[in-house]
Amino acid sequence: MSIITLTTDFGTDSPYVAAMKGTILSIAPTATIVDITHAIPPQDVREGAVVLENIAHRFPDGTIHVVVVDPGVGTERAIVYAKIGGHHFIAPDNGVLSRVAKRTAPVEVIRLENTEYWLDKVSSTFHGRDIMAPVAAHLSLGIEPSRFGPPHGELGQLEWPNAVRRQDRVEGVVLKVDSFGNLITNITADMLVGQPTDGRACVICSIYETWGIYQTYGDQPRGTLIALIGSDGCIELSIVGESAAERLGIQVGVPVIVAWE
Repeated sequence: MSIITLTTDFGTDSPYVAAMKGTILSIAPTATIVDITHAIPPQDVREGAVVLENIAHRFPDGTIHVVVVDPGVGTERAIVYAKIGGHHFIAPDNGVLSRVAKRTAPVEVIRLENTEYWLDKVSSTFHGRDIMAPVAAHLSLGIEPSRFGPPHGELGQLEWPNAVRRQDRVEGVVLKVDSFGNLITNITADMLVGQPTDGRACVICSIYETWGIYQTYGDQPRGTLIALIGSDGCIELSIVGESAAERLGIQVGVPVIVAWE
């Protein structure tokens, strides 16, 4: 019996989550269901893609990841099954799988069209409950993915900004704001190799700057803007004990520069 994870933009107190779990358990009563998050901002496909990239690979091979961040629900957009590495993904084909697919190329992509594995009545506004959840449950019981529909081809993509290393700096952007208000960038620790991370390194975001790249939040006093390598291996900007996003008014997409004297 596989683990089935759920990632949605339903909100943490939404009954829609329970509806999906009930559907899965009605088909596969012994399924293990794990919530990755239901706090993706509404219809924020990019945020969902970043979360999947950071979290999905932490689960064991064979895990089934169901992703419902679907502003196009009820339209002609496809719903797909994708085998990526040792993991299975069920999601709308709207780019939400684009980052995990960039990390590891899919080996199989199927368009979900066989209604035999859906609920009898399908709402035009809740495909997570009526299509994705039952397909995940059947998959966990050993149904071959090829029975869910025809091959789909390449997954839909989103354009993602790449950090660029230049002679005296690295240029990137804020890629994500986490639940603490920390500003997570697309500048990786590997891009800083060979350069100082002490007080000679300056990290600039919008009109704000901070010197030095630290190891922990506790390396500076409360209320201080600090740069450090976060748990995902990327530069993040934080205000110790506060939300950097709220205090500085910084959002996803704002440029970030790491420069050296």
